[in-house]
Amino acid sequence: MNCNICPRACNVDRNVTKGFCGMTNDIYAARAALHMWEEPCISGNNGSGAIFFSGCTLRCIFCQNYEIAAAQAGKKITVERLSDIFLELQDKCANNINLVTATHFVPQVAEALINAKNKGLVIPVVYNSSAYENVETLKMLDGLVDVYLPDMKYIDSSLSSEYSKAPDYAEVAKLAIHEMVRQTGKPEFFDAEDELVKSGRVEDGIMKKGVIVRHLVLPGTTKDSKAVIKYLLETYADDIYISIMSQYTPFDRLKDHPLLSRRITKREYDSVVDYAIECGISNGFIQERNVAQESFIPEFDYEGI
Repeated sequence: MNCNICPRACNVDRNVTKGFCGMTNDIYAARAALHMWEEPCISGNNGSGAIFFSGCTLRCIFCQNYEIAAAQAGKKITVERLSDIFLELQDKCANNINLVTATHFVPQVAEALINAKNKGLVIPVVYNSSAYENVETLKMLDGLVDVYLPDMKYIDSSLSSEYSKAPDYAEVAKLAIHEMVRQTGKPEFFDAEDELVKSGRVEDGIMKKGVIVRHLVLPGTTKDSKAVIKYLLETYADDIYISIMSQYTPFDRLKDHPLLSRRITKREYDSVVDYAIECGISNGFIQERNVAQESFIPEFDYEGI
């Protein structure tokens, strides 16, 4: 069957050739390890069990994980091996299984999750996504994913076209996030009375179900950032959490770009956060600006694969 899993709808037979994502149907991943740098209710103290998949359905010119997004790194694994990785991360006391950029492998991931749950996987499953998703693809994960962690990168189609080669990004992401909220409902968190907390599987305060929408503030685009915040708050109010991120890191490949060659300023980030407060945000996360460092980008050294 030809592949139309993502909005690119490239309609190729990924059994024999690569799709727009840069991948065939073979699963490739570059790292599976405890990850400490997600939101506090995702990582906690023990870490999130993050699996970084190779390939991507976007072409973000500022991508922080370019090495794997461009399918330049990754090791081939089977569905059975992926199931085992989930269980191994659970055994390492991960607070959840964190599927990072798995869109183009959703059918295989769904099968691996079912297998792992049948073998004793009980910690929450987090789907960490660009939100450039087909609703029908997300429906394959209904009942398998507990927490959705999508981006909302842009509202302005000229930005999404230039920066991610996706002029339809906002339209697609709005529908995708709506489906994610439909599946999970309002945010819920583990407390001391939960059996998984009592058994030591999950830390108190970790998100049990719900949606956290991330927005990365980019240099020179605060107007669009505020449009993103406005849309999310007007549409979902406190039915979601919003994570306003300051960690944009400029790389040498963007040294000549008029905006993306620099970090965001304190004034830019503060203006977006202040706007969110003025709009009445009640569920949110902000970052310290010192996280905009390459040292916060994990090594894609096939650990845990």
